[in-house]
Amino acid sequence: MKEFMLLIRNQIDHQVEWTTKFHQSFLKKCELYITNLKNENKLISAQPLVREGTIISGTNGAWKEVPFNETREVQVGYYHIYAENMDDAISIAKRNPEFEFSSTARIEVRPVKTKETTTGFDYPKSL
Repeated sequence: MKEFMLLIRNQIDHQVEWTTKFHQSFLKKCELYITNLKNENKLISAQPLVREGTIISGTNGAWKEVPFNETREVQVGYYHIYAENMDDAISIAKRNPEFEFSSTARIEVRPVKTKETTTGFDYPKSL
């Protein structure tokens, strides 16, 4: 199994008009999605992200800090998963409830580098 990150992106205000009942339904679907991934032994971790923060750029002595929501789209969460290959990871991403509840959702599917080929360094899974 290989590791992949599913980076969940959506419009910052996509939930503004959701009713409490609709939001609760979405959360329950997310919980089920997570439970299913756990039962399939494909989930490493998953968390939503708070819609506030800072983007830092520059170098020591010349830092720039701006609110991350300077654009309309934000990363709303992530799933760190195991999958057989990219096709399997894409299939897992397509099952994500974001697509059922929002027409503006996008998921970036990226392989995770677990080892440096030139140095042999293994990246830690946890500290």
